[in-house]
Amino acid sequence: MLGFPPGDVFGAWWIEIGSQTLLAPEVTLSVGLPGEVIDRSAHVVLSIGDRCSIGRGTSIVARRRVEIGNDVTIAPNVYITDHNHAYADVSTPIKDQYPTHDPVRIGDGTWIAAGATILPGAAIGRHVTIGAGAVVRGVVDDNTVVAGNPARVVRRYVDDAWDPPLRAEPEQPPDDWPV
Repeated sequence: MLGFPPGDVFGAWWIEIGSQTLLAPEVTLSVGLPGEVIDRSAHVVLSIGDRCSIGRGTSIVARRRVEIGNDVTIAPNVYITDHNHAYADVSTPIKDQYPTHDPVRIGDGTWIAAGATILPGAAIGRHVTIGAGAVVRGVVDDNTVVAGNPARVVRRYVDDAWDPPLRAEPEQPPDDWPV
């Protein structure tokens, strides 16, 4: 399902979207860079699993491989990419250097909160929560919560419990509470 108004789609040939997946309005999906030639027989570069929800204004930009598992929820204004500007050669303007790249993988059942950025090389496990505004690179283990810039683990599921423990559920209002 695509929200209205739809966002931009570039390189649709290399994009695969699973069943029952929702792309909210203004989601951008892009494979390749302007002027880049990708072999049409190449494999899928951007893969989004089944039953995912991609929030308004999110951009997913891939050149080599971005894989989003099943049942992933992505809040509004998230940026996911598998490439970045190179700057190693100080005698050449950054805009003229060939980009670096490293695949991105987001595991099943993960939630990425609003405004997060997922950088090249991120390998995010299953059932992970990425906090709002977090900047993620590297490996994130299954069943963890990460937050901050750079993202760091703030909670993990260990020995059948969350560490640190979750807050107690708020008390429910009485049945006669005015609505």
